[in-house]
Amino acid sequence: MEVGIFAPQTVAHEKILSAQARKIRNLSAVFLTSAITTCTLWAVMPLFDTAETRFFPFKIWMPINTEKSPHYEIGYLYQVISIYISALLFCAVDSSTLSMIMFGCAELEIIIDKIQKIRDIPISRVNKSDCRKRLTENNKLFMECVRHHQCVVKFIELVEDTYHANIFFQLSGSVGIICIIGLRIVMTEPSSVQFYSMLNYMLTILSQLFLYCWCGNELTSMSQNLREFLYLCPWYEQNIQFRRSLIIAMERMKRPIIFKAGRYIPLSRPTFVSILRSSYSYFAVLNQTKK
Repeated sequence: MEVGIFAPQTVAHEKILSAQARKIRNLSAVFLTSAITTCTLWAVMPLFDTAETRFFPFKIWMPINTEKSPHYEIGYLYQVISIYISALLFCAVDSSTLSMIMFGCAELEIIIDKIQKIRDIPISRVNKSDCRKRLTENNKLFMECVRHHQCVVKFIELVEDTYHANIFFQLSGSVGIICIIGLRIVMTEPSSVQFYSMLNYMLTILSQLFLYCWCGNELTSMSQNLREFLYLCPWYEQNIQFRRSLIIAMERMKRPIIFKAGRYIPLSRPTFVSILRSSYSYFAVLNQTKK
């Protein structure tokens, strides 16, 4: 893979990269804020409890006597610090993966910008030497676009090979998590801290799920647009070599770039809707059983 081909060549390319970076940074900030808010609500939950016995934010066995100090305080800090570290680690991994997917989108947008720079050749107004020069430049630019696209495909494949298993387990687990959280929300007192912590946790899981599906959908949509822009370039004024290369490239680009979790689940908006529907179906069944 030619890493150097990803370097921005013009100010327009830098603006494209900056715009995509700013977009994913803002979305990741929303996700991080939601995750930190959820952890904070979990951390303060024991402080609002009116029970006589002490309890921790999470019901796990701790090798200490919770009725004694500073045993309880040490266990409490251990759980709170652990969950904050876990949240930050998850956000870091998710942000890295999503940033690389959006980087692929930015590179596809740069390829489109290059394609739009393929110049037409009004033969009646250009002498033969200028005509040959333009044809050569157009062929060179087009082959650069083809190589650039191949590098983007290899880059996305590398990202998918690295993270597909992690994303697959996250998406698969989201169905059960959303269903269970929904049941907890229904069973919890609306005015309690636990209710708001569960509600915020639901929003965090949904935002994580949405970010993955949205970024994957953007990548697929951008790769589909690439073929349309190829057809819109002035190919009819180019030489035979350019036209043949164009046909081969368009045939290759019939297959859009699809980022798949577990090499099976495509990251797209229909996948997001499908997960929500499945979660609601399980929730409805379990809620009826509870009644």
